[in-house]
Amino acid sequence: MARRLGIASLLLALTFTPAALAQVSDADRATARSLAVEGQEALERRDFAAALDRFSRADAIIHAPTLLLGVARAQVGVGQWIAAQESYSRILREGVPEKSPEQFFEAIAAAQRELDALTPRIPQVLISVIGPDTAAVTIDDAPVPRAALGVRRPVDPGDHVVRAAAAGFAPIEVKVTLAEGASETVALELKPVAPPPPVKPSPPVAPRPDQGAPASGSGGSSRTVLAIAAFGLGGAGLAAGAVGGVLALGKHGDLSGRCPGGRCDPSLKGDIDSYHAMGTLSTIGFAIGAVGVGAGAFLLLTAPRSPQRAGISITPMIGLGSAGAKGSF
Repeated sequence: MARRLGIASLLLALTFTPAALAQVSDADRATARSLAVEGQEALERRDFAAALDRFSRADAIIHAPTLLLGVARAQVGVGQWIAAQESYSRILREGVPEKSPEQFFEAIAAAQRELDALTPRIPQVLISVIGPDTAAVTIDDAPVPRAALGVRRPVDPGDHVVRAAAAGFAPIEVKVTLAEGASETVALELKPVAPPPPVKPSPPVAPRPDQGAPASGSGGSSRTVLAIAAFGLGGAGLAAGAVGGVLALGKHGDLSGRCPGGRCDPSLKGDIDSYHAMGTLSTIGFAIGAVGVGAGAFLLLTAPRSPQRAGISITPMIGLGSAGAKGSF
């Protein structure tokens, strides 16, 4: 009988809504009534989660104290006591017009009674932080304003995690379980994080006396080696050019005697080609020799000099049928 009366009161209240709600369409009004019935049925079978969903939807379509009262009762059932306290308080703050249905006035009276009964049951926690003023504090990942620190703060019953963190300090976390009507204090002390030890720079390594200066000495040595290689290549080229030239001169003298008046027998074509090849070899050899000797001289003259290599001297040697370089170290 009580169940039918509760649903009947909801249906009646949503049928005779105040003039301010007259603009709600018939379809919306019917939807809200259906949701209200489902919410009341869920509330009576203690399915508080379903009741909260249906009453919240109905109140979003047609805001009425009877529907918001159903929301508050469902919130109490699921353990959202702080939200329920606000829903009850909203019903009292908003009130209803004088010509509202009687069920609206009954909802306001019920909200006052249930709020008075709920308030002393709500647990409280006092959070204190020892450390920097910039610490960020949270309860179950929800930020806690700094103005709310050090004073009693109402929270829902059950398990909670309180955290505090600040730059340069080790974060801290405290778990607390709050029973109905309990009052707890949570103290959080932030301790500075020890800075890492400074890294000592490695001392410079002094070069050994026999190593000389690393930078200029290594560069000078490299250029000196390249200069020697260039002189060697140039000497080989000059030697090849000299040998080719000597052979070409000998071949030329032989052909001069066998070709009177500059006219050669066709049978001497092979000797003539050999003469030209030796001449070409001689020319190429002298060209390579000139480039090699020039490059070697340039590298040697432009190489950085260090005290250890100041006494180095290299002199190219060119002779008949031979070429090379001599030096002192």
